[in-house]
Amino acid sequence: MRFSHHPSAAAATTVDRVIPVSASPRVHSWLRSAPDGPLRVLHRGADAAYVEVAGRCVGLLGRHAVAVPCGLRSELARVEVGGAALVGGRLHVDGEPVLVGRLVDVRVPQLRVTATGPAPTPDEVRTIGRGDGLTPYDDDVLCGWLAVHRAAGLATPEVDEAVRTGSHRTTLLSATLLECATHGEVLPQFATWLAARGSDEEAEAAARLSAVGHSSGRGLLAGARLALTHLDPSAPARGAA
Repeated sequence: MRFSHHPSAAAATTVDRVIPVSASPRVHSWLRSAPDGPLRVLHRGADAAYVEVAGRCVGLLGRHAVAVPCGLRSELARVEVGGAALVGGRLHVDGEPVLVGRLVDVRVPQLRVTATGPAPTPDEVRTIGRGDGLTPYDDDVLCGWLAVHRAAGLATPEVDEAVRTGSHRTTLLSATLLECATHGEVLPQFATWLAARGSDEEAEAAARLSAVGHSSGRGLLAGARLALTHLDPSAPARGAA
């Protein structure tokens, strides 16, 4: 992969070949604390590639990719990854360093609710990993449910433990996103929708969230509304538009 501001130059400088990205503080910490060595490439696509970093899934995201909270966001028009490695706490893709130049906040906005305790444990806890794709639908539902509780400042220790013990049943990307949700880390579309609740922008924000992925956005929205029916009875019911 080449990322140069001067593609016609005979000899590009080292700075020219750096791939600049932004990332959450936790993802940046994962990279810095992981041991050096080759990384397993889990998935390759035109818009994103995912690698395993010390038992977690980290994505190198192009400009058109879904901005998952476990991702390194870049302005690459196309992501092409042959191999990847960690060197000195920094990701290298096909020998080129990926530089985290900016930290981004991926946490949910604070949410006021009427409940003082968590919603009943969702059925999806028992079906972690059920469904197709890199993020099975039931996992997406559970992510939405967890993220709303973090937004409300409510602990869910039993569900958190079930996520930890059941993560082996799903994909590494989905397991990492579930971990992110336990920390209140979400897609920007989810954060925008949650912040827009009760406003004129809520329906449009819900539509944008629902459009994410094949079913991921719909699953996140369903899980969030499932939690809100208990935490805030004025919220739209699960499955509402």
